[in-house]
Amino acid sequence: MQLRGCGTALVTPFSQDGAVDENALRSLVAWQVESGIDFLIPCGTTGETPTLTHDEWLRVIDLTIEVVAGRVPIVAGATSNSTHEAVAKAKEVASRPGVNAILTASPYYNKPTQEGQYRHFRAIAEAVDKPVILYNVPGRTSANLEPATLTRLTEVPNIAGVKEASGNMTQIAEVLNAVPDNFLVLSGDDAVTLPVIALGGVGVISVVSNEIPREMAEMTRAALTNDWTAARAIHRKYLPLMLANFIESSPLPVKAVLAMMGKIEEAYRLPLLPMRRDTRSKLQKVATDVGLITKPAAPPAAAEFYVYENWAAGPHKAMLHRASCGQCSSGKGRPAGHDPNHSKWHGPYGNLAEAREATHQMPGVLIRSECKCVG
Repeated sequence: MQLRGCGTALVTPFSQDGAVDENALRSLVAWQVESGIDFLIPCGTTGETPTLTHDEWLRVIDLTIEVVAGRVPIVAGATSNSTHEAVAKAKEVASRPGVNAILTASPYYNKPTQEGQYRHFRAIAEAVDKPVILYNVPGRTSANLEPATLTRLTEVPNIAGVKEASGNMTQIAEVLNAVPDNFLVLSGDDAVTLPVIALGGVGVISVVSNEIPREMAEMTRAALTNDWTAARAIHRKYLPLMLANFIESSPLPVKAVLAMMGKIEEAYRLPLLPMRRDTRSKLQKVATDVGLITKPAAPPAAAEFYVYENWAAGPHKAMLHRASCGQCSSGKGRPAGHDPNHSKWHGPYGNLAEAREATHQMPGVLIRSECKCVG
């Protein structure tokens, strides 16, 4: 097994009743593989794993194994802030024949010391016989895995790499300078994939590849083969989408875009809630701009013009109005206070030329005029 390139941290689709949407998950996994993704990560943070029951967690992993059918490596998420539970989860998932490696994050909430993190990860690695990828994401765990501690962990058998999502490029550079050449350093942030690879990283565990698996795989491969022109072109096109995935807590934006694309239903489990209207609008614009969704078709143009015919006093008159005319209390081109016994209105007409022609077809009309609203 070689974990290199772009791996997708899969979302977990839910149906509107809150259940895991197995059909949507199957389709999503199949699409990822067919799009050329290099490996898949079910049940990471992006998969809303803290809200899954134990049985659901295993079911999501098993469904991924089933659909993948050995075509790409699977790195199963197995994290807990209890070392005992993390070891148990890692052992359970490592027993799955289709699981090639395990991803496990620093203990969250506990805020362990560097020595506590070292012993936590070592206990997990010593309990299993499959490669372990560590996940450093202090923004969510409040525990930063420092380069010196990570360097010690590279000496532990089965610890094969790290997903670095500290957001600190200086720290990532230190890590890449300190770890052995065969230790895998993967970007945990889509937007810095290229600089991480330039410094010696081997790829990315990606969120945005849920939406653009082919493009992210191509970008990562281009960078790994030193085709920086191609890599930068893809990065520049999709950077707004990478950044948009953090306008609200992940995975809200990525699931919203996948729903816009028709891949899943937009459903979450508490404590996550649907995106706010303002940020959803921004996200929809980004998804449209990069070509993931088409701009919603404009509704049929509202009829613009009405003609008011009045013969109550003197010669017959016809007055042309816009539908939005302020004189029209109904908002439909009807002048306020008209008497249906002595007047009538005509329309709607879709354009000005059509409305003007209509006034010339009205028998007995001697005076044809236009309201100021038409000008």
